[in-house]
Amino acid sequence: MSAADLWILMPLLLPACGALLVLLLGALFPGRRATWIAVAVLLGAAIWSLRAPPLTVAPQLGIAATPLARLFTVCFSLLGAAALPLSAGYNEARGIRGEEYPATVLFAVFGMITLASATNLLVLFLGLEAMTFAFYILVAMDLGRESSAEAGMKYLLPGALSAAFIAFGIALFYAASGSLELAALRVAPGSPIVLAGWGFLLIGVAFKMSLVPAHLWTPDVYQGAPTPTVALLSGCSKGATVLLLLMILPVAGDLSFLSTPLRLLALLSMVVGNLAALLQTRVKRMLAYSSVGQMGYVVLALVGGGGSGYRAAAFYAIAYGVMSLAAFGSLAALEPPGRGELVQEYRGAGRARPLAAGVLCLALFSLVGIPPTAGFTGKFLIFTAAIRGGEIPLAVIGILTAAVSAYYYLRVVVVLFMEERKDGALPATSSATATVLVMAAAGILLLGLFPSPLLDLLNSIFP
Repeated sequence: MSAADLWILMPLLLPACGALLVLLLGALFPGRRATWIAVAVLLGAAIWSLRAPPLTVAPQLGIAATPLARLFTVCFSLLGAAALPLSAGYNEARGIRGEEYPATVLFAVFGMITLASATNLLVLFLGLEAMTFAFYILVAMDLGRESSAEAGMKYLLPGALSAAFIAFGIALFYAASGSLELAALRVAPGSPIVLAGWGFLLIGVAFKMSLVPAHLWTPDVYQGAPTPTVALLSGCSKGATVLLLLMILPVAGDLSFLSTPLRLLALLSMVVGNLAALLQTRVKRMLAYSSVGQMGYVVLALVGGGGSGYRAAAFYAIAYGVMSLAAFGSLAALEPPGRGELVQEYRGAGRARPLAAGVLCLALFSLVGIPPTAGFTGKFLIFTAAIRGGEIPLAVIGILTAAVSAYYYLRVVVVLFMEERKDGALPATSSATATVLVMAAAGILLLGLFPSPLLDLLNSIFP
């Protein structure tokens, strides 16, 4: 292995070795040191990825440090580092102790970075499933609640089915081309084996992204999992799957045969996700169904195709990660132990805990698409790409469903700030949690007010 290979490998080695170090030191020195060691490791991976490598490809390792890989490595590392302080106080209050949680977060980020760096389908699949296996554990981590174990099982079963579909799709690609390189996806696009491979791959991706009709696991998993875990699962897991599509679609050539399936997935997800969210009285289930609609918008951008569609999807994947961190991180800060399921349980929380409630409101405004937030910029890019791609009916439906979503998002804002609190006290917001929430809020505003640096980078990646 050369020094250039080691340079490219370093963002993967840091979380992998960091996870082992956290497990070892956590066993020797119990406490919160493990959390902060994990934060330092992930910040180190992000900082390392900001530097341009001497070479961009390590062919013997099946990974590369392309601009797209480095961009998402930084995003995944920062989101993972931000989720850890949010989880520390939350887990302590609910008896989730030990070094296993931060170590598993590190392993999840390792899987995301592996996926982002992959140059062949096998490494891409291994990275995706390493991330997913870590989330199986994180979702079921709250051993004191039966709903957490139930959520872990409901995530495991469709996750295993999704992995089988994706693996079989990759096997069909290999059978048709004789290669696992991403470039092999361009071979014989009209052959029955390749068509079947794309079909299986799309079914597996639909499970990972919670696209209708493969979305039924999402509300139960979001409801039962620890809230900081949902902050990472919602943003990073879906962002990694969007990245998977952004890595394979541009190199695959003419994919007009996928237009109809993608249109159906986008249409059903936007409509069903937002209409189902209207009926929810539990806040995490409402956000779960809304995430189905949000991923429908991303698929709409991919249907539009071309550089503008890919740029819009990549921008929204990053923005949605920040929005999810802010929304679920705020809920974790406001959620009383043993309660916090119903929207009405947050009545008057804005007056008692204005910082956390204010960040939650900003995240909800961004999810609606109200300027000057990241959500507005992302939706503008998505609908523009769809219209330019000739998908005007789908774009109109997307705009209408986004307008419908304003009702259930703003209903939470009304409960937070416009009603008196009559229930018990809310948990105090620690300084670490407050810092993360402020940074997430700043990210939402910066991506909304100053999107040009990110868009310029994406324009160089997807011209």
